[in-house]
Amino acid sequence: MDESADTRQRLSNRIDQKQQAIRVYLGRERPRRNRLSNISIVGSALAAMLTAGPAVGGTGFTQAIQGIFRLEEESVVWRFLCLAAVIFSVAAALATNFANSRALGEKVSAAESANAQLEGLQLSLSFGSLAVEDALKLYQQAVAQVAFVDEAPVR
Repeated sequence: MDESADTRQRLSNRIDQKQQAIRVYLGRERPRRNRLSNISIVGSALAAMLTAGPAVGGTGFTQAIQGIFRLEEESVVWRFLCLAAVIFSVAAALATNFANSRALGEKVSAAESANAQLEGLQLSLSFGSLAVEDALKLYQQAVAQVAFVDEAPVR
């Protein structure tokens, strides 16, 4: 393979472009992953709390809730607790399934790993400690992990 400075620079530019695309992807998908994870955790915890209250506290718990909100019937308390538990449980299930159906966690991890590999490759290439042919193979291996990342628009 041609070891010219021009070839080395072109590969370096490709690495930069791919890293930019990965950074854009991570900037968009990390918050989404975190949001879905938080919804799942909080929704599950709230659903558990809403069902644990009556289970542990019995009628004393429901009467206390009835008194706090000045409800006339105890059945309204039960309906509210059940409905709220269902809503939080469904929200948690949907958030978990949305994250899993798109393999969001795995893709974010793969993008982070590829970005780190490309950073190391860029350093080795820049300081001339790596042949262009070897660098090209390493570049191809790294980008194969993130085929789902679209190229960033050229600015």
